[in-house]
Amino acid sequence: MTNEFLAIAPLTAPIAAAPVGGGLVDPAVAFVDQMMARVGVDGLVAAHADPGLLAEIDQHAAAVREALAHVGRGIDAAGLAAYAKSIVAAAQRMGRPVPEPGHAYLTGGDWLAAEWHLLRLVAVCQIAVAADLL
Repeated sequence: MTNEFLAIAPLTAPIAAAPVGGGLVDPAVAFVDQMMARVGVDGLVAAHADPGLLAEIDQHAAAVREALAHVGRGIDAAGLAAYAKSIVAAAQRMGRPVPEPGHAYLTGGDWLAAEWHLLRLVAVCQIAVAADLL
C-alpha cells in the first residue's frame, strides 16, 4: 500500500466525545490517543532504544506528513486521526488488525520486522507527540 492509493478517511462518529474535566474530548484526539495506547507507546519506546528502528519510523513519519500535505490536510489531530483511521481500516480488510493495548511488540528487533501498517501508525503517534497533540 502506498500513499498514492491511500484514501484519507473522514473522521466520523464511531468515537463519541467524552466528558473530561468539565469539557469534551475531541474525537480526533481520542482516536490518536487510542492508537498511542495500542502501538505508539511500545513502538516509540523501542525506537528510542534502537537507532535503526528510529530511522525507519522517521521515514514513515515523513511519508505521513507528505500524504497529509498532498490532500491539503494539516498536521493536527483531525488530519492524523483521518490518516490513522484509513491505515487501520485497510489493515483490517487485509486481516491484519492493530493489537490491543499492551499486546504490541516490545523489542526493537520485533518492531523492525513488524508489518508496514504498524510502523506507519507508530509514525502517526510520533508526529502527534512532536506536535504536542496528546
